[in-house]
Amino acid sequence: MGIQMRLLVVEDYPPLQQSLTKGLREAGFAVDATRDGAEGLWYATGAEYDVIILDLMLPNMPGLEILKKIRSRGNKAHVLILTAKDTVEDRVEGLDLGADDYLVKPFAFEELLARIRALLRRGYRRKNPKIKIKDLQIDLTTQKVRRGRHEISLTPREYALLEYLAVRAGETVSRTDIWEHLYEFDSAASSNVVDVYIGYLRKKLEQPGKPPLIHTIRGRGYLLGAQQ
Repeated sequence: MGIQMRLLVVEDYPPLQQSLTKGLREAGFAVDATRDGAEGLWYATGAEYDVIILDLMLPNMPGLEILKKIRSRGNKAHVLILTAKDTVEDRVEGLDLGADDYLVKPFAFEELLARIRALLRRGYRRKNPKIKIKDLQIDLTTQKVRRGRHEISLTPREYALLEYLAVRAGETVSRTDIWEHLYEFDSAASSNVVDVYIGYLRKKLEQPGKPPLIHTIRGRGYLLGAQQ
């Protein structure tokens, strides 16, 4: 479903919060969620998120106050505001405070996903949803992966890992950085699980007579593509 990264959902209506969290996790995202505004600020300032999905009407701290505080602290996460308010004034206020996008309730989950994908591509300066690294092709929209003529079947977690390495192709990405983008705040998984999934990916991507695509940079992490 596009670039798979770490999201924060701050929404106080339980059925919507639960459905969003479930749907986004099924789409392969790592998702932290809260219904409380003050706790939302705590999450937003305590971890790095690629996109924060922020309701406006929240207990203990309104969404616009959270937005104002995180922007004043230099937080650059993309913020997508969810609101039942559909006036020009409300949208302008949110955008002026640093929101990146606005979605009015009720909305289709597919539209939310599309907007998240667009924000993530913007964050990684990618307008083209297709990535090509040597003979490896990744379609960020359909999640189809091919090496040469062969289509490669990946689990959601394997795909999320590959996609994260792909949008940073040519860079060495640390195990900690990978773990923080692929797992929730309260996950019991250790950073060793990154090595396990790198192993799974290598088995699926490697083909006889072709050079390896994923390189281990000793003591630093992993690199997808040509080594510097």
